[in-house]
Amino acid sequence: MITEFSPAKINLFLAVTGRRTDGYHDLVSVAAPLDFGDQLEAGSEAPGAGGQFSLACDVPAVPRDGSNLILKAAQAFAAATGHSGRVHFQLTKRIPLGAGLGGGSSNAVAALRALNRLAGEPLGEAALAGLAAGLGSDCALFLKNAPVVMRGRGEQVEALPAAAAVRLRGRRVLLFKPSFGISTPWAYDRMARGAPAHYLPAPAAEDRLAGWLRGGAPAEELLFNNMEGVAFAKYGALPVLLGKLRAESGLAARMSGSGSACFALLQDDFVTAPVVALIRECWGPAAFVREARLIG
Repeated sequence: MITEFSPAKINLFLAVTGRRTDGYHDLVSVAAPLDFGDQLEAGSEAPGAGGQFSLACDVPAVPRDGSNLILKAAQAFAAATGHSGRVHFQLTKRIPLGAGLGGGSSNAVAALRALNRLAGEPLGEAALAGLAAGLGSDCALFLKNAPVVMRGRGEQVEALPAAAAVRLRGRRVLLFKPSFGISTPWAYDRMARGAPAHYLPAPAAEDRLAGWLRGGAPAEELLFNNMEGVAFAKYGALPVLLGKLRAESGLAARMSGSGSACFALLQDDFVTAPVVALIRECWGPAAFVREARLIG
């Protein structure tokens, strides 16, 4: 039995710069994994009835058919390596669905890593990165256990420069998500419908990122997400709460990815109880709230 940690991520900086001819969007982003996430177990099974790969999960809403990225990753691995053994996956789900925290993509990469270990590691990091990029736009970032800069549709990944990464490492983060999720395809479609107003041109995005990388500003000054506009226009509960957090607590709070999860960066001595109470007051007891730290 192989166990892989499957971390959540947040987008500290996300600039969607335009739509490509293939239907995807180009972006410039700084994403960082968290010490909070799912757990994926993978174990070899004896030959028997059923398909080569199977999946169980403790959350009923998670699909267990071929639409799940874990099983898509397993099929891609088998096609690339010729692996023919039967494998069963058990997913313990902690990352909420429809959150913009990368749960499905992270699960896919965890499956690739687990299968590679079970098979005796036939694939190196470059080959795994190629498979990950083919599974989803933000899968490749989870092969790095540190903050990264993402470009293209998200498949072009490079480590954040060391001098910048140290400004992020170990930072406290409060994650919070309302009871509803936001569909990523819907959010990108709404951006395209509102083009070009919803996009930040690539040169402007690169200049903004480069300015933060060159200086010594804290992580709070990096935060940006131009997907907030389309999400906030439909889901008013998001900007109302974020506005309250900024005004009443002085927190640097943003939405992650396409939402609906949001986050706030915390100083080490910050007391979260009043903030958690405000989140519950605004979004109700069903809201997801969790503290974590940035990895890397």
